[in-house]
Amino acid sequence: MEYELFFIGLLISLLFIAVTGYFPGGIIVPGYLVLYADQPLRITGTLVAALIAWLIYKFASRYLILFGKRRFVFLILISAVISFSFSFLVPMIFPVSLEMRMIGWVIPGLIASNFDKQGFVVTLSSMAIVLAVLLFISKIYFYFLG
Repeated sequence: MEYELFFIGLLISLLFIAVTGYFPGGIIVPGYLVLYADQPLRITGTLVAALIAWLIYKFASRYLILFGKRRFVFLILISAVISFSFSFLVPMIFPVSLEMRMIGWVIPGLIASNFDKQGFVVTLSSMAIVLAVLLFISKIYFYFLG
């Protein structure tokens, strides 16, 4: 069901974007988040990494020319560095459970890019709505077919 749920997530995200005009953190983000819905610390870590990457971008954009593709690549790179350093360096300093990791290296960058485009509250709200719909669909699927 994981692969099917991911593709259903793409369809729900596209439908949500078509109806509302808001992106739920990126087209693929809800599909990935629903796969880790049973690990809320991992989702929280991903959102924290996205927020940190967005704040670093806000600071760096004062001194660097970052717009368009450069902005997007900068956010992806910063989120990848944050994800890597958090999963590699932090356990060396103090023990962290495996659940407190990020979901991928690109997902926080996609979320941070949407934070910058449409705002923090709108992105989180859109993501929560699509994620709730996907969780509902997965529960129905497992109840009747699982």
